[in-house]
Amino acid sequence: MSTALQAASTLATTIASSDIGTPGKAWGVTEIKQWRDTRVKVRSYLEDVVPRIESIRKSNEELYDVVQYESSSCSSSEFPLFAIKTKNWSKEKPNVLITGGVHGYETSGVEGALLFLESKVPHYSQHFNIVVTPCISPWGYERIQRWTSKGVDPNRSFNPDGDIVEGRSFNPEAATEESAALIKFLRGDIKTLMGDNNDWICHIDLHETTDSDETEFRPAKAARDGRICDPNEKEEIPDGFYLVQDETSPMETWFTAMIDAVRKVTHIAPTDQDGLLIGEKISQEGVCVIPRKKDLGLCAGVTDAPYRTTTEVYPDSPNATPEQCNEAQVACITGGLDHILSVLENKKKRKNENE
Repeated sequence: MSTALQAASTLATTIASSDIGTPGKAWGVTEIKQWRDTRVKVRSYLEDVVPRIESIRKSNEELYDVVQYESSSCSSSEFPLFAIKTKNWSKEKPNVLITGGVHGYETSGVEGALLFLESKVPHYSQHFNIVVTPCISPWGYERIQRWTSKGVDPNRSFNPDGDIVEGRSFNPEAATEESAALIKFLRGDIKTLMGDNNDWICHIDLHETTDSDETEFRPAKAARDGRICDPNEKEEIPDGFYLVQDETSPMETWFTAMIDAVRKVTHIAPTDQDGLLIGEKISQEGVCVIPRKKDLGLCAGVTDAPYRTTTEVYPDSPNATPEQCNEAQVACITGGLDHILSVLENKKKRKNENE
């Protein structure tokens, strides 16, 4: 989140999340409602995002289909949830999923997905069947919030039956309207569209790591879960772009290709003094490794795509502009897709040589 957006969010909020409820006692229905009612709208999904989606459709009606796959709601608002997919799907093309705005407050996730649609999909649609969901969590987008209106982290809600591991930084949470809607869409309409070619080759989930993750959302999570937040246990926010790798999906050269593409746009996050990124070990520069994302309830685990990752860009860096953050997301996608095309082309050549 940019400094200006963070300031606007703070000013518009009538009570800090960490001040809600009784210290040491997990929130109940009353506290969740108090939290939701004191998160104030700062920007408009219907004015900022939806017109961009419609403009994308109109810009090339022969290329794009816009699908309202569900609506999400809270007590005061209802939001249509949109996916944009390329037309004329072919079983000869691999399938690609790009997701943005799982955490609504992470602006470049939304903007990066839209920018990719506006500037790059006409080219890549020649080689891939593509689905993009640019803003999975509109309520969080409007209120600059990490959670849904029910007080649940949507990027931990894609496997609510996953195991909770004490002390692990990533643990699954309850299902949300937003995660359930996306899963239903992918397993229903899109799976039918895929036909026999029902495997995803690539899923890139666009995110940010912000200063507010540490200053606002970590204390809020402690309050919600009935824990006392130790101010001395702060996690260092990486200054720059990095990727989160699923330990069951190594794909070393793919990650290298994406990092090299992004470094042409913005800087890559260095490790901390212990050689870690967000407290996790790295596999290479700018790539940290976590347990299987499906087990953790992360959106990037919603498919079994062999090429899958979560992007993280740092919008609060003095060394990066919002535009660079948006462009970094696009560079990551295109770098990843170019690498996959190269791999597929080499496989095709080897097959032809052996025939």
